[in-house]
Amino acid sequence: MLPPLNSKGYAMTYAVIKTGGKQYRVAAGETIKVEKLEGKKGDAVELDQVLLLADGGEITVGRPLCAGVKVKAEILAQDRSAKVVVFKYRRRKRYRRKTGHRQPFTALKIVDILKPQASA
Repeated sequence: MLPPLNSKGYAMTYAVIKTGGKQYRVAAGETIKVEKLEGKKGDAVELDQVLLLADGGEITVGRPLCAGVKVKAEILAQDRSAKVVVFKYRRRKRYRRKTGHRQPFTALKIVDILKPQASA
């Protein structure tokens, strides 16, 4: 089930989260790749570093974080990205080094954005 969309095709309820030193714009039902997180495939993850919450026309900006807002996600995969070839070369010196690097990542499916409960 996808969230309701606005006229430009974006989800009306979304959040900006911070994980692994990067920021991601997420909405319920989306799949994102983030820096490696602990956990196995199928585990539930709660991301509590929410920098911004947009709920329809109401936008809440955290200073620095939005209090009480959490994003629930499910781990879809623990994998490594495509290989990046690192080639070092010095002309006229017969110096060549070829290595590769595969960065580990975690694929997350955003399940829900939990807003703080209004106190009665």
